Amino acid sequence: MNDKKQLSAWKKFLNSMTKAHDLDSEDEILTDHDYDGIKELDNVLPPWWLYGFYITIAIGIFYYVQVFTNAEEYSQEKEYAAEVEEGKKEVEAYKAANPDLFNTDNIELLTDAASLNKGKELFATKTCTACHLADLGGSIGPNLTDDKWVLGGGMKNIFNTVSKGGRPGKGMIAWEGTLSVEERQLLSSYIISMQGTSPANPKAEEGDIIWTK
Repeated sequence: MNDKKQLSAWKKFLNSMTKAHDLDSEDEILTDHDYDGIKELDNVLPPWWLYGFYITIAIGIFYYVQVFTNAEEYSQEKEYAAEVEEGKKEVEAYKAANPDLFNTDNIELLTDAASLNKGKELFATKTCTACHLADLGGSIGPNLTDDKWVLGGGMKNIFNTVSKGGRPGKGMIAWEGTLSVEERQLLSSYIISMQGTSPANPKAEEGDIIWTK
């Protein structure tokens, strides 16, 4: 008995929100339009749709009032500035929690065989070879064995390029969020160790910063 009443109340609610007509009462809303035997029903817009439409109008009016007449209390500019400030705090907190990713105070060139082998492995596994080739002669990216550099050679400049990425629009991503400081140091040291070698098909020189290891 309770289930029947619940179902009946639910059906009443659905009918009130849709104003749907039963099949046996469609004659009441049948229009005179006839398209090749296909007739048209004059259904009204469902109340649930109308309510949603009215709510969006109310929200639009509220938004207009808040933005254009109440700028002191509600300001998109202030909201943006607050979110930027919050983002900066989160970045600083992340840096503090992951010092190995960001502390570059003790960066130095590594020349021992073990470090250079690790750097060579990183160069291959991190797809550096896709743009610079396995012998660093250059393909999409520049030749890394000559003495002319676009963003400068030397440990500091190469480490910075690996960390921050290459020139905008050239495809080289910033690796500081993926590789640790130690890994970037190994990678940069390996690149420097290949300075002056003879790749099979070296790409023409690029850049005007002349640097000798």
